[in-house]
Amino acid sequence: MSLFNQVIRNNFFSLSLITIFLLAACSSPKNNSSNNQQSQSTSTNSNLLKLLYWQAPTILNPHLSPGSKDFEASRIAYEPLATFDKDSKLIPFLAAEIPTIENGGLAKDGKSVTWKLKQDVKWSDGKPFTSDDVVFTYKYLSNSAVGATTTANYEAVKSIEAVDKYTVKINFKEPNPAWSLPFVGQNGMILPRHVFEKYNGANAREAPANLIPVGTGAYRVVQFKPGDIIIYEANPFFREANKPFFKRIELKGGGDATSAARAVLQTQDADFAWNLLVEAPILKQLESVGKGKVNVSVGTFVERILLNQTDPKKQDTDGDRSSLKFPHPFFNDKKVRQAFNYAIDRDTIVKQLYGITGRSTANILVAPESFASPNNTPEFNLNKATDLLDEAGWKDSNGNGIRDKNGVELSVLYQTSVNPLRQKIQEIIKQQLTSLGVKVELKSIDPSILFSGDPANPDTINRFQADMQMFSSGNTSPDPGAYMKNWTCEEIPQKQNNWSKQNYSRYCNPEYDKLWKQSTTELNQQKRQQLFIQMNDLLIKDAIVIPLVARAEVSGISNRLIGVEATPWDTKTWNIKDWQSK
Repeated sequence: MSLFNQVIRNNFFSLSLITIFLLAACSSPKNNSSNNQQSQSTSTNSNLLKLLYWQAPTILNPHLSPGSKDFEASRIAYEPLATFDKDSKLIPFLAAEIPTIENGGLAKDGKSVTWKLKQDVKWSDGKPFTSDDVVFTYKYLSNSAVGATTTANYEAVKSIEAVDKYTVKINFKEPNPAWSLPFVGQNGMILPRHVFEKYNGANAREAPANLIPVGTGAYRVVQFKPGDIIIYEANPFFREANKPFFKRIELKGGGDATSAARAVLQTQDADFAWNLLVEAPILKQLESVGKGKVNVSVGTFVERILLNQTDPKKQDTDGDRSSLKFPHPFFNDKKVRQAFNYAIDRDTIVKQLYGITGRSTANILVAPESFASPNNTPEFNLNKATDLLDEAGWKDSNGNGIRDKNGVELSVLYQTSVNPLRQKIQEIIKQQLTSLGVKVELKSIDPSILFSGDPANPDTINRFQADMQMFSSGNTSPDPGAYMKNWTCEEIPQKQNNWSKQNYSRYCNPEYDKLWKQSTTELNQQKRQQLFIQMNDLLIKDAIVIPLVARAEVSGISNRLIGVEATPWDTKTWNIKDWQSK
């Protein structure tokens, strides 16, 4: 039995990461002399690493962007104190060791953690890295004027102190079961104090280092054209001898996922392609050429639809839409939201588009497995959807095929990023909603804009100037506390917080907030797991978010590239210092 078929038969969603070699017949690539020459150049140049990100990075400050693409690019230059590997084991980066009760790093009362730092670390400009940089990073991201996007990971922090030049102590407000959230993984990258100190305020987005970062990682940025290309070179001050293995990295942004997959798996114009949101049959066909591998990282990502709780059409006195001052004209009705949930055929989406790289789900929290709720099952039922809309009073009163109520038509603007697979999902869902008497307008936005976090751009996921929006996300730590905080009332993005928060639906439920608050101090692991399950179930019961597909993160890796090890708890570039050519 082939590995491809074994994966189908195995339980798809375990915490482990699976590399799937998708085997299928395919016609040979076109004999294009230009492509062949480029392929030969890429495959024989051991000093150059070419990365393709069809969602182009637009900023290289990980604390100012909600987009995975920007974290990926930033992580090549910046490092956290530690991160979790694929086995959920903490691996030190800037830390000298992982804190434990035995080594005195973890307080027995759970109210503090002390990190010892490596002493041979320098920033890429040659300045020494010290505990002052860690303390500054916290001051920076906790400054409300900065508008940082990573604050949920630091919610439990009371204070941070530099015990000495290479020791940092984090004090928590209460006994904290999630002590490993601050400064760990992609949300924990440390910024240099001497570079950002002058930009610790409302001018944060004006810092030159947002585009040319000064980091401690294996590579440093020498050129960045936002939305286009990033050029890195080996960091001459990197602490590990004989690393990194490449002299230069070219990260090319833009294009589309299918072209990125083809460039790695068929034409060999690149070495690595990120986030291949491509239909499964196409991936199978491309990999069968034999020039690269499809790597499927099973983790936490869920493709979901958010239902706006505010009116995206009405403007407040500042001219802003999706304002808390104006509730949504029909998504404020639970029956309408539930009807939309019943109207979506997830199984068809998975079967036609995702194949083995996804499974239908009714949960928004799917990993670790112990936190995944057993209480929800996807259900496609147009009869139930029809009955709910009828009960809510939405009927076609004028015979134009669109339901209405009190002079308002049941009409939605449904947005997502530009991606062929996502546009096909939109079409499937539009057809199902239209059959219920819902008017659906589709909108697709360049991903470099949608996920940019730019507070001045109305077309970001933060601003959410539509009725429905679709994207994928998940928790970036084995502890889902920061991820589940994204549905608390204080996380609603509005003008006063520079649109930086991540409760994009504008959902506010005191019952949910109470559960989340309890989870921040509950030290009993089983009780804490149940709290997160209750939070998930409340979101599903209220139909604030409609989970569609628990999808794997798919990458394309050239046969010449080794050392790539995916983890669900950090970016794909987390260990890029170990990547090398054969």
